[in-house]
Amino acid sequence: MSAFRVRVEKDYTVFSAGHFITYEGHLCEALHGHNYRVAAGFEGPLDENFYVLDFTRLKRLLKTVVDRLDHRMLLPAESERVVVQTTGNEVVATYQDKRYVFPAGDVVLLPIPNTTAEMLARWIAGEIKALLTPTELAAAKAIEVEVEESFGQRAIYREEP
Repeated sequence: MSAFRVRVEKDYTVFSAGHFITYEGHLCEALHGHNYRVAAGFEGPLDENFYVLDFTRLKRLLKTVVDRLDHRMLLPAESERVVVQTTGNEVVATYQDKRYVFPAGDVVLLPIPNTTAEMLARWIAGEIKALLTPTELAAAKAIEVEVEESFGQRAIYREEP
């Protein structure tokens, strides 16, 4: 069986963001940030132009999504451990005895349980998928997203719609 896949990773498909991760049920990292690099792949049949998906289109989709995360504080809206509340112009995140207060305009509340690279990759893939046309989505055999939080340290999410 043969397959075609395109992948994009550019110097502008990056974002800088703050976050913290909870783990092992009772631990919480210190607040910190990364200069994330993101790549995306699309697998499917060739179209009438002999493209799987035009590189320009995939780059544009990926940039649209990552730009929403750039220079923001990423918080998990579906965490069982972190309580996130928006009050007026502030977002308050509480974990055990830690309480963080951020300007609401600087926060992205993500529908994920933890702001790990794995969960970010899955969320980005879902956002790209939502931007695809019905024809592109029907042709997709797989969508893949890689999120690198530091050199040589990345998470990969692959979905077969």
